Amino acid sequence: MRQQHHRGLHRPPREHTHGSLWSSVRFRVAVIVPVFVLAASATAFTLFSGASNAAPTAAPAPAAPNPDCSLVVPANPLSASGLATPYQLVATDAAGGKCDEADTAQSAFVEATILNPATGALSVYRPLVVDQGADPAAPQVVPTLPANAVVGIWFGFNGGNLTLRSHGNSLRHGNCTNGAHNSIFGQFAFCNAQTFFTAANAAITKGQIKIPALTKGKDGLPCMTTRDYGLIDQDQSDNVISSYLVRPNGRVAQNNATNAARLRDATTLVNGSDNLLLDGFVDPALGCKPWTVPDLTNPGQQVSSLALNELFAAANQQAPIALVPANDPMALLNDKQNLVKTSLYRSGVDQPAITGTKSDVPTPTTYCSNLLTVGAKRIQQDRNFFVKAPSPDPGAANSLYTFLASRWSGSLTNLACGDVINVGNPVKLVTNKAGVVVNAVFRTVCPAVVAPATDAATANADSAAAVQAVAKPNKY
Repeated sequence: MRQQHHRGLHRPPREHTHGSLWSSVRFRVAVIVPVFVLAASATAFTLFSGASNAAPTAAPAPAAPNPDCSLVVPANPLSASGLATPYQLVATDAAGGKCDEADTAQSAFVEATILNPATGALSVYRPLVVDQGADPAAPQVVPTLPANAVVGIWFGFNGGNLTLRSHGNSLRHGNCTNGAHNSIFGQFAFCNAQTFFTAANAAITKGQIKIPALTKGKDGLPCMTTRDYGLIDQDQSDNVISSYLVRPNGRVAQNNATNAARLRDATTLVNGSDNLLLDGFVDPALGCKPWTVPDLTNPGQQVSSLALNELFAAANQQAPIALVPANDPMALLNDKQNLVKTSLYRSGVDQPAITGTKSDVPTPTTYCSNLLTVGAKRIQQDRNFFVKAPSPDPGAANSLYTFLASRWSGSLTNLACGDVINVGNPVKLVTNKAGVVVNAVFRTVCPAVVAPATDAATANADSAAAVQAVAKPNKY
């Protein structure tokens, strides 16, 4: 991956510009589905004064998109009316240039998961994001919430740093968290997540919520979760699965069947997250299925979410379990480890706080060691399935296998694992003339699981179907 000011495979860690390695906008959005990009005009005007013989001035190169945007959180964000009110995207600092939701380098996403405390029933709703002052391309679906609904909201971003901005007292009313010690996480934020997970775990204990069991994939191994070292990257458990429809004029709408039928010129805008990578690419390749619940944005459909994936992982992931470590770039404070910020991040994804005792695992050393061994082993074991599955970004890697290997390699770098466990990067990435990774050779070779031809073909077909489904309303 090319180095960017936003998140990328080999970008040097930098305060407030961290995120998952499937999070650089060019590394995760434009190649998954047809995504509309609102490009700057290429037309240049040269001004001449009278009969001046001065040489024409060359047009300046287009400025890079502003990586730092803010989301204005609507009033009463945990209510039905608040969920149905579009969030507004605006530049954090206007001097850096405007922010445009239709620009895949700046797109922000919102995802809510809702619990009925009386029954334990769960549902998902995907609030919309529009440019500040803009109207949606279609009317909002207003969800019907159960009495005393417990709502959690999570955010994802395709740029560098997303800051939540209050409308009145909306941040306080929504119990919203953007970071700690005046240091934001980066691309990630949440509202009322701790309350949601407390209520959800209580409902699990009561037997109101029954989490599906972890099954085995076509490889004969347990299906992956967001806490599997074969899936995680430098910032595990961040970003969301929400997607939107965007018209050629840049106006955005919720992604549901009604809008897809009405807005036939629209394409799909996605947040390339760890969650979408798991649900939309890895699961189909291995014949696994995510946990889904009713989608209030698109009645009659079932979807997954960050919250569901974390609850599922908490219930099913077997040791070694990947939990956000203190060297996670999004949890750093002034490029130094900070247990308060790390614990706050963990609280938003249903993980235990770090207290500084030996019982807190994984430490950075443990995390890097497991990533180096367990992660590399799983990627190689599933090579026969992943190599035939589509890449989330064909412009960076030619298959899901080379994509995951590249992402894994970059994670070792951005977590500074070479310093933590004193080891060099043990994978060689082979690229073609265009810079696309076409093979990955690991120093310690683990034999791939033998995949029958029928299984490999089916995995490829399932993965291709999943990619196409992302472009359709509310499949992920």
